[in-house]
Amino acid sequence: MAESKQPQGSGAQASEAQIAVHWREEEYVPPPPKFVEQANAKDPAIFDRFSEEHFPDCFKEYADLLVWDEPWHTTLDTSKPPFWKWFVGGKLNASYNCVDRHAEARPDKTAIIFVPELESDEHVAISYSELHRRVNEFAAVLRDSVGLKTGDRVTLHMPMVPELPVTMLACARLGVIHSQVFGGFSGTACGHRIADSGSRVLITMDGYYRSGQMQDHKAKADEALEAARQEGQEVDKVLVWRRRDGQYASKTPMADGRDFFVDGLLSEHRGATVEPVSMPSEAPLFLMYTSGTTGRPKGCVHSTGGYLSYVAGTSKYYQDIHPDDVYWCMADIGWITGHSYIVYGPLALGTTTVIYEGVPNYPDGGRPWRVAETLGVNIFHTSPTAIRMLRKVGPEEPKKYDYHFKHMTTVGEPIEPEVWRWYHSEVGKGKAAIVDTWWQTENGGFLGSTLPALQPMKPGSCGPGVLGVYPVIYDEDANEVPAGSGNAGNICIRNPWPGIFQGIWGQPDRFVATYYRKYNKDPDSTDWHDWPYFAGDGALQAADGYFRILGRVDDVINVAGHRLGTKEIESAALTVPEVAEAAAVPVIDDIRGRVVEVYVSLKPGFEPSKALEKKVSAAIDTQIGKIARPKNVWIVPDMPKTRSGKIMRRVIASISNFADVGDVTTLANPEIVDSIRHYVQSSKVARDDVPRELTEAEFEEIKKFGGE
Repeated sequence: MAESKQPQGSGAQASEAQIAVHWREEEYVPPPPKFVEQANAKDPAIFDRFSEEHFPDCFKEYADLLVWDEPWHTTLDTSKPPFWKWFVGGKLNASYNCVDRHAEARPDKTAIIFVPELESDEHVAISYSELHRRVNEFAAVLRDSVGLKTGDRVTLHMPMVPELPVTMLACARLGVIHSQVFGGFSGTACGHRIADSGSRVLITMDGYYRSGQMQDHKAKADEALEAARQEGQEVDKVLVWRRRDGQYASKTPMADGRDFFVDGLLSEHRGATVEPVSMPSEAPLFLMYTSGTTGRPKGCVHSTGGYLSYVAGTSKYYQDIHPDDVYWCMADIGWITGHSYIVYGPLALGTTTVIYEGVPNYPDGGRPWRVAETLGVNIFHTSPTAIRMLRKVGPEEPKKYDYHFKHMTTVGEPIEPEVWRWYHSEVGKGKAAIVDTWWQTENGGFLGSTLPALQPMKPGSCGPGVLGVYPVIYDEDANEVPAGSGNAGNICIRNPWPGIFQGIWGQPDRFVATYYRKYNKDPDSTDWHDWPYFAGDGALQAADGYFRILGRVDDVINVAGHRLGTKEIESAALTVPEVAEAAAVPVIDDIRGRVVEVYVSLKPGFEPSKALEKKVSAAIDTQIGKIARPKNVWIVPDMPKTRSGKIMRRVIASISNFADVGDVTTLANPEIVDSIRHYVQSSKVARDDVPRELTEAEFEEIKKFGGE
């Protein structure tokens, strides 16, 4: 594969419809020979099998990883675009595929290893036969004690404990549609999702550990029920798992007749078995709500057969999961990554999946590497956010521990080349293949990635489209942006794939308008070629076919007509050795429209200084150009972050623009907001740098910047 011949740092000119890119192409890094020898996908013929010529039947290879009760008669039904249906006529059960068949074949094989946050607590290993028992007993509770039936929706608001996949798989066993809400979300956010899905049952937990402290999680249940009630949705029952046997971790009283401890209900169903319900392939398996700052939540509906096939196939070929691997995805099951690549994908393949309860750096930055060493983890999967944090708090920690990763994944956002190199050399010890994956909640599984044994890695680039997925980049005027041009635009997928969501729960028009209308060529056509999927991300394609994802289109900052991707600016800032994290935000400017301000936090041992501010500004100036030179560089002790570790760019954008920051109570560190606001805004006032009052449209732009 030839290296890209596009200009290196040349600042290629872009039209107003495109995003200007000044990001230099990186050199290839080959996969380790030892990894290639054992890889699931090492025969180049796989690319031909999944070529467009063989679409859509190529995905039979993924579906054949599952056990089907009845075979399908139509691989892809396009009769009602863009509501695609996969493997139509086929029937199967997700719980059977993830539990029963492995319990029958290898009953003593470990399915789940639970790692509590407190290091004084023992790890808990759950075999496939034990998982089968737990899933069956809880399915009996849901069916016989709660009265749930196929097609009902149930909201889960649970932390990272093994009871969560048990609950999900018990729902799947009955054909009950589960909707897991990230445990770090407020009760109010959970209540909105209860109302939208029409759930009459909430399953939660009394408490869990976070940063060494037991959190009162049950308290959020009452908030959730009140928020749902205000939207006209009543909840009949609340099932409460206990974090510790025989103890109640919450100060919130149990409501008589409404709230039930799960252990009490389970006592009535010991040893029960529940026959898995054979579900149509296109039947909903779960709802996953996307993040958003305004408006009605978007409940992405994921199917049973198409989704499960896709996560099994991508887990096998892209995660390179073998049944005897010990696989750890250090994400949260409250997000799509956890659904696909902690629960359904790994368990469908019969492997051992690790669930970790707490924060990665508790009690220190060496915790992940101690876990990996103790458990013999050989596949590691996490986000750039977590990688940057671990690089910040413990850059030398990985070398202290004797673990050996054959494969590592990065997921959730683009990873900066500088951070990628630390991940590769320090965390992977230079011996692991890395897949830098691009996909979204709506997609079910990976869309962009290198196939680890057959395609070389390139720092900062996710790689080409995955097997059977055919991406394209369009500008705002629907012109295709050619590979190697140095210009960027909106990345789209030309074809359906089995993991694609079936729609937005109860909002079919919004589904079409949000994801398909922009580039639809003929609204009356039933030809999938006329319905490109609009991902909402900016991207650049190099001459070698690899994509570099620039972040959400909403995160693009338009400076004097130049559309600059925030990720590129942040990546330049991170080349400064002292910088641990960076966030670029827009500031309203009457002359240039928008200007850039950059927030950075430093690695331990470094102090803020004017010289360091200038160093960051100079790095951006050198690597991108004067057009991206930040108006201000703010060195802050920490960034405002969500409970999952994502930097809340809209909060700091609001601070820079003297706008209302909105509700920050659900942040992991809400106290940092006032500290940053006082520092930044008092500095601006002293410099006579206070912007004018924002218009309503400008305020909405800032409020939406960076997502939730």
